[in-house]
Amino acid sequence: MELILNTYGTSLVKDNDTFMVVNSEGKQRIHPQGLKSIVIGKGAMITSDAALLAIDHEIEVLFVDQAGNPKGRVWSHKYGSVSTIRKGQLEFTFSKAAVEWIKKVIIQKMENQQALLLSLKTSTPAQEEQVKTAIRRIEDYRDKTNRLEGEIVPDIASGLRGWEGAASRIYFDIINLFLPDEYKMTGRKQHPAEDITNCLLNYAYGILYGKIEGALIKAGIDPYVGVFHRDDYNRPVLVFDVIERYRVWADYVVLQLVIQRAINEDCFSKREDGSYWLEALGKRILIQSMNDYLEELIRENGLDRSRIVHLSLYAQQLAQEFKKFG
Repeated sequence: MELILNTYGTSLVKDNDTFMVVNSEGKQRIHPQGLKSIVIGKGAMITSDAALLAIDHEIEVLFVDQAGNPKGRVWSHKYGSVSTIRKGQLEFTFSKAAVEWIKKVIIQKMENQQALLLSLKTSTPAQEEQVKTAIRRIEDYRDKTNRLEGEIVPDIASGLRGWEGAASRIYFDIINLFLPDEYKMTGRKQHPAEDITNCLLNYAYGILYGKIEGALIKAGIDPYVGVFHRDDYNRPVLVFDVIERYRVWADYVVLQLVIQRAINEDCFSKREDGSYWLEALGKRILIQSMNDYLEELIRENGLDRSRIVHLSLYAQQLAQEFKKFG
């Protein structure tokens, strides 16, 4: 269970050995048992006693900005990394193994994009041909990515960035064809979003950033030591690497919400500068949809687990890979 506090004026306090959510509508008691994380949005508050209670129960506390991006977190000291993992992580970053790992990550991203495009329901032969052509073109970029050679990641970085970017442009161009007119994108853009679909994607990716960062920390990995993304000072750049395997989860959820027209004008606002921002109702719908999707059971590596558990298992496997270099 995840507790999300993003209503202005909401406070989370400790009452005996339980949490108490306090806002203008009253009070709600929540027991720590079964609570995995607490997300604190802008305008909400948590007391130090409540934070310590979360730490005692190994419940991560994540602070996010208005766009849903993680800005800071409190976690239990029991998540502490062993030195062999962090030493190995640094050695891994400058190894040939890192080259093969990041290639595999980007290739997996492209495969996921192809799978999502293949799932789109075409209504005309012309539409079907557009999807098939896009899948073939992404396949070409997969092959080019697979053929990249280098001893360290900087040797292949420019090529990798180019092929990944080209495949993503093709992917979003096709997705845009299937969106209702009022949800069409003006190209894939980050903050500030210039349309509601980009706004939803940005917030959904922010949710994923938080989940991935938490999984890495719990596995003992330093999220600030990246492999491909290494130039952003004081940012969790390894999260930017790992998320490429999982962006399709957010894409799928947003696509379904948009196709079903589940997001209406009450869910977002448009500011004077033309940027779009989710309001409380929109955040609630998207967060619930993302959490439901992440809790669904899927089969991976012979195991039937929820998507969020598979993410944690991947982080643990990555930590074990790093330890080999320690």
